[in-house]
Amino acid sequence: MLFHSRVVGCGAHLPERIVTNDELARRVETTDAWIVERTGIRQRHIAAEGERTSDLALAAARRALENGAVSPSEVDLIVLATTTPDDTFPATATKVQAALGLDHGAAFDLQAVCAGFVYALAVADNALRLNQAKTALVIGAETFSRLLDWQDRNTCVLFGDGAGAVVLRAFPGAPDPKERCVLSTHLHSDGRLYDLLYVDGGPSSSQTVGHVRMRGREIFRHAVVKLAEVVEEALKVNGLKISDIDWFVPHQANERIIDSTARRLGLADDKVIKTVDRHANTSAASVPLALAQGIADGRIKAGQLLLIEAIGGGLTWAASLIRW
Repeated sequence: MLFHSRVVGCGAHLPERIVTNDELARRVETTDAWIVERTGIRQRHIAAEGERTSDLALAAARRALENGAVSPSEVDLIVLATTTPDDTFPATATKVQAALGLDHGAAFDLQAVCAGFVYALAVADNALRLNQAKTALVIGAETFSRLLDWQDRNTCVLFGDGAGAVVLRAFPGAPDPKERCVLSTHLHSDGRLYDLLYVDGGPSSSQTVGHVRMRGREIFRHAVVKLAEVVEEALKVNGLKISDIDWFVPHQANERIIDSTARRLGLADDKVIKTVDRHANTSAASVPLALAQGIADGRIKAGQLLLIEAIGGGLTWAASLIRW
């Protein structure tokens, strides 16, 4: 029997502390105007001391379950996309599982950096299609500030912390582009571009956490081309046109990347959901945070067609089409 998955709930959580560009300008040689001009970022949320990725993930998960009127006991799969797990092992997802009072099903982490949420969505969607689970929590959660060199103005201004989650449920029948469902997901990576964006540490190489290192101009160049290509792939597979898209919900890395990708695709600015000015780049959390914002403010409505995409270190990049 064929199955498809539907997004039935969405939730988000942000740390209370807000760090503005002006505050950063007191730490490193930068200005609010310089950051806004190059990135569109005006502020970011930063996790408090002792506030861990699992705390953010759990709060977002609970809100997604509440939004979807789904009992935690119904969840039999948790896929948590994160670059900043609480510990090297076990998976941070198992902490969320335990905190929800669950002792059944499967819970694990997935690491694809900024593309992680779309990767996690693909894994959960495939599991539901194969009847390996019936209700899945897909979470993107990061305390990315823990990876930053706060003396490096080229990276410390770009990132923030947060979490977003969606609840997927399995329904009988193949995906139908006209009906509520995850239509398809499309995943790519190219390890030859590893050194464009990475953290210079890890348990295997140095037993240290390390800091984010990136080559911003090259990331920008690859991002616009690769994101446009994967979006075109998703549309072609589903027999759709860019004009069929109601909302473009991109990874919130940099406003210039978002705007350039939208222009390349032929999408008007009023079809793009942006939160980068308030959240900065929250890595795997950015897409579900933007989704949650679009739902909360009433822009995203039932029956609309959503396009989500992201690109991150690896390089990894991905896109998905979702009928809301």
